[in-house]
Amino acid sequence: MANYIISASDAESMAKSKNLTVPQLLPSLVQSAQSLARPPISNFHVGAVGLSSDGRIFFGGNIEFPGLPLHHSIHAEQFLITNLAAHGGGPKLLYVAVSAAPCGHCRQFLQELRGVCDTQIVITDQPQENPVYKPISSILPDPFGPFDLLDQNTPLILEKHDNKLSFKDDDFLTRKFSNLSNLSNGYSELVMKNEVMLKNKGLEAARESHAPYSGCPSGVALMDCEGKVYKGSYMESAAYNPSMMPVQAALVAYMAAGGGGYERIVAAVLVEKEGVVVRQEETARLMLNHVSPKCELRVAHCV
Repeated sequence: MANYIISASDAESMAKSKNLTVPQLLPSLVQSAQSLARPPISNFHVGAVGLSSDGRIFFGGNIEFPGLPLHHSIHAEQFLITNLAAHGGGPKLLYVAVSAAPCGHCRQFLQELRGVCDTQIVITDQPQENPVYKPISSILPDPFGPFDLLDQNTPLILEKHDNKLSFKDDDFLTRKFSNLSNLSNGYSELVMKNEVMLKNKGLEAARESHAPYSGCPSGVALMDCEGKVYKGSYMESAAYNPSMMPVQAALVAYMAAGGGGYERIVAAVLVEKEGVVVRQEETARLMLNHVSPKCELRVAHCV
């Protein structure tokens, strides 16, 4: 996690050692963010570094998945916001430095943050001796966003969500994973030992998801070969297509925690409502089957 997050005290110390403010420090960290990217298709490394309202610095890099449709890719700015949300970085992103101008997809996704028009951005691939921040509203001057569809009191990404959800089947928690044919005996035992935690983390992720447009909250929890669990919440965009799928968000959590190669993921739980208009199961299966074929996915419906 140290590679993806810098504590507030360390950020202050780093800035002070260079005789800079923390916002002035961010552009110098963009290359480090680029080194965290995994773009085997484009070979174009994008890095994003953000200062949150709690004083911590968060990193993001673009992630691509060979063999899958391009829309499964995770953009650097999406990674940054997902990383920030997963680690409770506070309700606002104050400053962001990026290695290249954000694409329209990312400019739209950023609209899901309250007060984002005042967030200051600097693009470091533009030759400047002293990079100058400007408001995000300057690169998306007439935005379509959440309050074109929602009331002002609806919580946005980075704000606390508490979807009142529980498992539809009362016995899901105690029902054992069965037919773990893809896993060796050691991993099968590990999954069975930790499956209650995995299922509960999936439900937590669904409860924390941002799905005000469809009303279809969902969450994914992943378990690695050491029994560690990583959760990701669905995050919708008012424009729909830039939405962050829960399996993508869980993979961000896995990478931000230093999880290593995807093949280390051995089990997953998706929690979503049954028969709703937006469902994640097929996408989650496709993605997990591709990145970690031995991963066992279970789906739990919630109400």
